[in-house]
Amino acid sequence: MTSHILLGVFQLFLIIGGSLAVALYVIDRLFPPIERVREPGNESVVAPAPGGPGMLRLPHAPAPDETALPAAPPWLGAYWRANLRLIGPMLLIWLFSFTLPALLAPILNSISVLTGFPLGYYLSGQGALLFFVALTVIYSWRMARLDRRFGVYAADTAEQRRYRSRLIRNYAIFIACFILFVMVVGALDAFYSLPAPFVGWLFLFLTIAIYAVIGLRARTNRLDEYYVAGRRVPGLLNGLATGSDWMSAASFISMAGALFLLGYEGLAYITGWTGGYVLLVLLLAPYLRKFGQFTVPDFIGARYPGAMPRVIAAVASVIISFTYLTAQVTGVGIIMSRFLGLNYMLGVIVGLAAVLLCSFLGGMKAITWTQGVQGIILVFAYLVPVTWLSFKLTGVPLPQLMYGEALRNIEVLEASQGIARSYTAPFNDWSPLNYLALTICLMLGTAGLPHILVRFYTVPTVRESRSSVGWALAWICVLYLTAPAYAAFSRWEILENVVGRPAGDLPAWAENWARTGLLAFADAPDAGGNGDGVLQYRELSIDQDLIVLATPEIAGLPTTVVALVAAGGMAAALSTADGLLMVIASAVAHDVFHRTLNPGASRRERLWLGRILILVVAILAALTALQRLAIIVQMVAWAFSLAAATFFPVLVLGVFWKGATSRGAAAGMLSGLLVTLVYMGLNYTMPEFHLFGISHVAAGIFGVVVNFVVTWSVSRAGPRPAPATEALVDHLRYP
Repeated sequence: MTSHILLGVFQLFLIIGGSLAVALYVIDRLFPPIERVREPGNESVVAPAPGGPGMLRLPHAPAPDETALPAAPPWLGAYWRANLRLIGPMLLIWLFSFTLPALLAPILNSISVLTGFPLGYYLSGQGALLFFVALTVIYSWRMARLDRRFGVYAADTAEQRRYRSRLIRNYAIFIACFILFVMVVGALDAFYSLPAPFVGWLFLFLTIAIYAVIGLRARTNRLDEYYVAGRRVPGLLNGLATGSDWMSAASFISMAGALFLLGYEGLAYITGWTGGYVLLVLLLAPYLRKFGQFTVPDFIGARYPGAMPRVIAAVASVIISFTYLTAQVTGVGIIMSRFLGLNYMLGVIVGLAAVLLCSFLGGMKAITWTQGVQGIILVFAYLVPVTWLSFKLTGVPLPQLMYGEALRNIEVLEASQGIARSYTAPFNDWSPLNYLALTICLMLGTAGLPHILVRFYTVPTVRESRSSVGWALAWICVLYLTAPAYAAFSRWEILENVVGRPAGDLPAWAENWARTGLLAFADAPDAGGNGDGVLQYRELSIDQDLIVLATPEIAGLPTTVVALVAAGGMAAALSTADGLLMVIASAVAHDVFHRTLNPGASRRERLWLGRILILVVAILAALTALQRLAIIVQMVAWAFSLAAATFFPVLVLGVFWKGATSRGAAAGMLSGLLVTLVYMGLNYTMPEFHLFGISHVAAGIFGVVVNFVVTWSVSRAGPRPAPATEALVDHLRYP
């Protein structure tokens, strides 16, 4: 039996891989690149941007010289101390902004604010996010003043200002055209009752066609454009692309569902996945941009000389990114199977084909432009249904403000239906320690994710790297401030119109989703119910991947909106998958093959090895996703734990402590990774095993501590780093 399964998997691998390889080879022959590799010495020539003639252009920013480091300026000490005086208080504010509301939530929840929000819930769900945005903006502003004071402020050129204006204009045109398309399809559907599968396929075809055109038109054979988009992406576009890269299937599909099922505890995902951007702007993004190069293992290999730290970092990048990628592929399969009626496996193949058209041909250059488009689609698709539902239930189309009314109604319905655990009450299922451990773990993981960190290599200056963090967080908050509203309005609707009704008289949407297996009813005694014919809340089994996808049907919205949500979910999954595939390909082709095994490899060899790896990894992710190992948000949390435990300590110590050594970094990364993997595996397979009540999704909290302690201890026990390494640290500390 096992041999038959293995043979079937092998055949599937050959069929999928062979067909995709042939298709991409044909595309490569039919559509020659629009840009060839320029001869050395011509790097200052204006390079065509994605889209061909007539599109946006910006002067090319050459890669930094890897060998020549200028002497540290005499004012570096004063500049660095001024920077630290900013970072210290901001880290304290960051820490208090999410720990105090959580610890005081039982008391604060007795106070209602705005439209009925319990104050503790509001501060954790929305207040902390506003603090995070303010901190990133204030730090960028103060550092710009500090740069001017020391004469290192990089002002925008006239060309950059014109580029940014054209960028805003072009994306505004796209937004207008997309809204017009949605309105036209909606009108046709209203007048002619278009078949639902036709509308779904129309949206799918449009969005994938856009991504494919960008991938084809942004093709490049330039190594720096393939890996880091030529280092000329302005902060506004990089922020939009970073936010889109960030808002994965977990954010779009699962986060609101986690809030629906967990209540207050689900807010750990909201604060955890946004608070990490404060750490990025304070501790990492500017210094990575100053370093330059292509990948996170590049930085680790330079800061910690020797093959071992670089190889460990590359392997960890692959493990983290593959875990995250599998979650995105799972989301693609769910969307395709539910909205388009495709077989789950076939849906995964169709979705990955769209990813490959961008990643395979254009690399980061194409991915950046694609993610800008995907980000607009996914946020628009996320906002429309919940705004409609807010208007339907409250009369005000502002879900971010009006879900306080939903929370009040939920409390009333819970009391009348005998639900003991209040939705807004903190720590019904988790201890405060587990809540804070997961929050911190997600924050540190955010600041250690390779596919996010590499985005800060793509901007032209250190100042732009800071501004891009602010733009990214602002864009992310549009969705994250709305996710609790999704959960609250959906819970209100289900408690009011599903719970308490006869089991044979449920809304049509409930019956439709019951057929997918994401929603189940258990009124019969043999299924665990009481058999009274009336559905109780405890007799409902709701998969958290259902809430966002089912909201259009819950609200009774037109087929067009349902298809729009499917397109948004696809955009969320594919935008993240793009970046993850690039990280995996660059880790193996650039960091292991070129930097470690074969330094003499040509650019063409490295490009094609990267492209082949993208193809292979996409197929492996599809095969892994077929196993449905866990819900999407769990797999993403695992990736964050691994990133926090592996990269965050050595990256921060690499900038802020000159005494960190190669041996210490290698030992720290290995120990942090192993501790996290072991705890994660034990707690996932044996839930009764845990330390301090901390679950497997927050396993990285142990790995982070171990990594810091081991790196510090081993570094202190050995010789100090070489003077060249200390000179590199000095070089990183000023723009």
